[in-house]
Amino acid sequence: MSANIYISNDFINGAKANTPIGLSVFAYGAVLGMICAQKGVEIYQLTLMNVFIFAGTSQFIIVDKWNNISEIFTIVAAALLINLRYFLIGASLNSLFKKSSLMDKFIYMHLVADENWAVTIERSKRESITPLFLFGGGICLFSIWSIGTYLGYIFSGFISDPSKYALDFAFIAIFTALCFNLYQGKRNLIPWLIAAVVAYVTEYLFGGNLYIVLGAIAGSLVGVILEAKK
Repeated sequence: MSANIYISNDFINGAKANTPIGLSVFAYGAVLGMICAQKGVEIYQLTLMNVFIFAGTSQFIIVDKWNNISEIFTIVAAALLINLRYFLIGASLNSLFKKSSLMDKFIYMHLVADENWAVTIERSKRESITPLFLFGGGICLFSIWSIGTYLGYIFSGFISDPSKYALDFAFIAIFTALCFNLYQGKRNLIPWLIAAVVAYVTEYLFGGNLYIVLGAIAGSLVGVILEAKK
């Protein structure tokens, strides 16, 4: 009985911990919903994207090229490139999933977003949690994201330019907040600076979204090297 209560609390605590992030997730989802309406995406198609993709940046890329089927390979390649970071995210969650079945891992990882991953990593440093904490956060964010996209879709006629109301800034704002929350002092400074420099140079030279992956890999490698030396 006590174990069930513990697990149930983990799920609830995960949802609660991610709720404050919900405002930015909602705003970002609303912007996607508005763009979907403007691009002629049907509401059922938006629903399918939310359920089977649930990756904000990838969904924006898909919708941006929605009426140009000739770029299907470009769309798929860009989406895969952006989501390569989930290999690193999945690796960082390895200790959390030690006692989980393969099926549980598939289910939980599908609902992993940058936000609930960051909250889970931060919480795991302070207390013992189960994968249900991550899953609860994923369910919370998925629900808020979906509601945001639907309301944005429905009320798109009232807001033709989301940037006018700074709704497009929600994505940047939430990741800035998450970065500050994960910062652990001077030992993070060098890996973070390396990641930022590599990302900036890559974006400047090549454009596109390759900078996300290369910046993350560079910062991670430097962090590993420094930890090994220490």
